[in-house]
Amino acid sequence: MKKISFDDLNGKVCVITGGAGIIGISIVKALASVGTKVAILGRNEERAKSVAAELALEFRATIIGIKADVLDKISLEKAKAEINKVLGPIDLLINCAGGNSPKATTKVEQIEESDLLNPENTFYGLQMEGFDEVFALNFKGTVLPCMVLTRDMLEKKSGAVLNVSSMNSYHPLTKIPAYSAAKASVNNFTEWLAVHLAKAGIRVNAVAPGFFISDQNRFLVINEQTGEYSDRGKKIVKNTPMGKFGDPDDLQGAVLYLLSDLSSFVTGIVVPVDGGFNAYSGV
Repeated sequence: MKKISFDDLNGKVCVITGGAGIIGISIVKALASVGTKVAILGRNEERAKSVAAELALEFRATIIGIKADVLDKISLEKAKAEINKVLGPIDLLINCAGGNSPKATTKVEQIEESDLLNPENTFYGLQMEGFDEVFALNFKGTVLPCMVLTRDMLEKKSGAVLNVSSMNSYHPLTKIPAYSAAKASVNNFTEWLAVHLAKAGIRVNAVAPGFFISDQNRFLVINEQTGEYSDRGKKIVKNTPMGKFGDPDDLQGAVLYLLSDLSSFVTGIVVPVDGGFNAYSGV
């Protein structure tokens, strides 16, 4: 019987988009703790490099920050060239870039009769610019990195891709149609790409975080004036059987498992990490 550990991740090269965000940082910490070499990609070069330097010092690990736009193929190709030069061929890819925007969020959860006089607060008031922005970031921003950053895996006939989906992909939340639709698309694409790359030796899976407070959703779940949960935040906690928001570190075990050889016969799945939200009917 082989040793059960994450030792196979030691020395491998992992690229993570959105690695300087709240969830991304937690994932990078997990990777650094098992000796993985990490390249953090972000549109804000200064932040990507700052986070990388801080975590490299804390974990005595090899972590670099590189500027890249997940919606720009040329930008990703330049980033890949730099990663190859500094760290070597890429073994692992985590697509963590994403998020929502107030521009793609309705002000009301459901249309009531009183809202007929204020359609700008409803689905009918959404601007397609905001909708397109959120959908592209979350879906196209997963597709393009896969297209560019898995090329080394093809040559080696081994590797793993991990997409970051959301529980919105299973049960779309009110107010955020673009984000929910994009994450549902990520699930479908995860399954599609897993089949497409299976015989090439590349596994493709995803994690679907439940509810974590992040920079992207803070305006929805926290009352800015009081600092307490908003009505929406209270509703989320009430409908999560564990009775709380998740901590980004709660994702670490699932992430390492899906990237490691411990899951060598696992591909095309989406793992909920949600405190039981998906299993609860509300009754």
